[in-house]
Amino acid sequence: MKKEIAELIGTFAMVFCGCGAMTVNEITGGSITHVGVAITWGLIVMTMIYAFGEISGAHFNPAVTVAFAFAKKFEWKNVPRYLLFQTVGAFFAIGILWVLFPESQSFGHTYPSEGFQPYKAFILELLLTFFLMVVIINVSTGSKEIGTMAAIAVGAVILLEAMFAGPMTKASMNPARSLAPAIISGNLQHLWIYLTAPFIGAFLAVISCKLVKDDNCCDDNC
Repeated sequence: MKKEIAELIGTFAMVFCGCGAMTVNEITGGSITHVGVAITWGLIVMTMIYAFGEISGAHFNPAVTVAFAFAKKFEWKNVPRYLLFQTVGAFFAIGILWVLFPESQSFGHTYPSEGFQPYKAFILELLLTFFLMVVIINVSTGSKEIGTMAAIAVGAVILLEAMFAGPMTKASMNPARSLAPAIISGNLQHLWIYLTAPFIGAFLAVISCKLVKDDNCCDDNC
């Protein structure tokens, strides 16, 4: 259970800080700014990888866990437990934000910006997750994101994607991170985008790994 608890704590910290920054930005009229929110997401992911990468692999994302299993780097039998604890961590984080900031209307929930059609948001989220998983699978050791390279690279790509795509889709790339605020805030209209696109994007990243690398990057069990 140590690995699963690490996933819960890491996901909790990630969602609490990232969605917390979005929530504070909302209720204070933009005091953190979009750039500040993007930096918060990148930094919390980077630090949690440092903290838990050697214990659980620091997935913190159901799409990443399933993609690692698809790539034969993670055992399928462990996937349900990881997904459960990641989701519980996300709900715990949003639950605390709800207690702290009841005046919030969203708690960092994800949705397409006004005028940005849902199918475009789906494509963008798919591509964002594709880029994220391409980085993860190429800097990880087996199914584990560990070390300076992994922490900085993954944190940087999340910061980058949140910076340019955040205004359009909130740059989720993570079903658990989107599910919790959507359920607690009651904003369910576009949830389907964020529960499907990340998995497809992560799968495509694994396939791309097989196409471009010659060292059986997707065939080793860890």
